[in-house]
Amino acid sequence: MMMNGHKTPPLPPPSSTPPMQQTEAKVVAKNGHSEPRVGFGFNVGVGSKTGVWTRGDLVQLTLRLLCMASSVTAMSFMVTARQVSTASFYGFQLQLHSKWSFSYSFEYLFGVTAAAAAYSLLQLLIGGSRLLRKSPVIPSRNQAWLIFAGDQILAYAMMSTGSAASGVTNLNRTGIRHTALPNFCKSLNSFCDHVAVSIAFTFFTCALYAVSAVQDVIWLSNH
Repeated sequence: MMMNGHKTPPLPPPSSTPPMQQTEAKVVAKNGHSEPRVGFGFNVGVGSKTGVWTRGDLVQLTLRLLCMASSVTAMSFMVTARQVSTASFYGFQLQLHSKWSFSYSFEYLFGVTAAAAAYSLLQLLIGGSRLLRKSPVIPSRNQAWLIFAGDQILAYAMMSTGSAASGVTNLNRTGIRHTALPNFCKSLNSFCDHVAVSIAFTFFTCALYAVSAVQDVIWLSNH
């Protein structure tokens, strides 16, 4: 190109990509892949398929462990609820034999707590093995729905058996109105205390299963 008798160098052709973008494009082309992200071994999400332990997985296993321990405690106190004592009835000394198996409500509580302990142990073993393999504790939505249904069923069963056993225990403590039946728990204090502790842990287990069901819903909402 001639200008005022002087030859000027030709202008470079316009570039379709800004220099910054060209540099970035060259870096990507040179590396061939994006830089890996640096993170911690524990995620804060509810569940993940990235092969790392998540807070949701640890919460699930902790709840299973607590449910199993609480169910076993309730069952243990119930099966050890037995006592032999005497009570005064119209001036007569009556010998009282108390045992948990004499009441259908207490047998119902024993059966439900045993089933809950077995279910929690199974879920704990399955989840623990998956966690050791760096796999998600809940691998799919279908299994999440299945676990949610199991938690709901056991929560309602725990509430039902706890309420039934509470009625029998309250009857033993207060007697029957308009009758001369005494307060049997005055003579059978050890038996009634064992039953009361068993019922308390039954309701605590019910609360744990309710929390576990909420955790399942959170997992389903995020996946």
